[in-house]
Amino acid sequence: MASRGDEDYMKNSEAEEEEEAAIAFTSTCPSFHSEDFVSPPKKSPLQQQEQQHPPQRRKVRTAVARLRSALAAALTGRHRQVGLGARLTGTLYGHRRGHVHLAFQLDPRACPALLLELTAPTTALVREMASGLVRIALECERAKGAPAVPTATGPPNAGAKRLLEETEWRAYCNGKSCGYAMRRECGAADWRVLHALEPVSMGAGVIPAASCGGGEGDVMYMRARFERVVGSRDSEAFYMMNPDSSSNNNNGGPELSVYLLRV
Repeated sequence: MASRGDEDYMKNSEAEEEEEAAIAFTSTCPSFHSEDFVSPPKKSPLQQQEQQHPPQRRKVRTAVARLRSALAAALTGRHRQVGLGARLTGTLYGHRRGHVHLAFQLDPRACPALLLELTAPTTALVREMASGLVRIALECERAKGAPAVPTATGPPNAGAKRLLEETEWRAYCNGKSCGYAMRRECGAADWRVLHALEPVSMGAGVIPAASCGGGEGDVMYMRARFERVVGSRDSEAFYMMNPDSSSNNNNGGPELSVYLLRV
């Protein structure tokens, strides 16, 4: 059995490796600066106390650096031709040791048109973002007796849920199963996060626990504009958009897409 000293050494080595990987990944995006993100106007007493313990917050800073660098490369990377579909604000957020939440809003002040909670931990998604490509696929079961295509009799949606109204999904991230996702109503904790992010149009960072009612600690977030593309009544996709329509770069930067499929 490993001694306590060996365990501490292993934890410190792991934290140092994560920090070195984040620094190396961030260095590939020299045009991106941290001032592009909104910071809290004032430091709470809790923040000041936490700043006195920098070793405990090293992993948090590393994870946030990964989110920021991934978003930066996505926004300056390959330009996606925008077709038909509504533009929405998409927000990924969650406590570092908690579950990932995904919200799509027509307006940052509006109630989410879709709010999902994934059983995947936030840290797992951060690692995937560092790889440069994230594809989240959500699958749900078709109701028994429901036709695969609209029938000639009756309206197409007769007796069937809209795809965004489905409540239970199987979740996959980059082709690997990552548990399940549940559609949720926007609760008080979710509203606190979304209200705190109202001034943010795009970016990534951390919302202090004091601004989110305390609880489980700081909340990590990433926000960007997405294009919604409806393939059929049983398939939709949300693509992260590049705000610079004149950009034709093709540097293979990270991208984030969310696919919904009823099978």
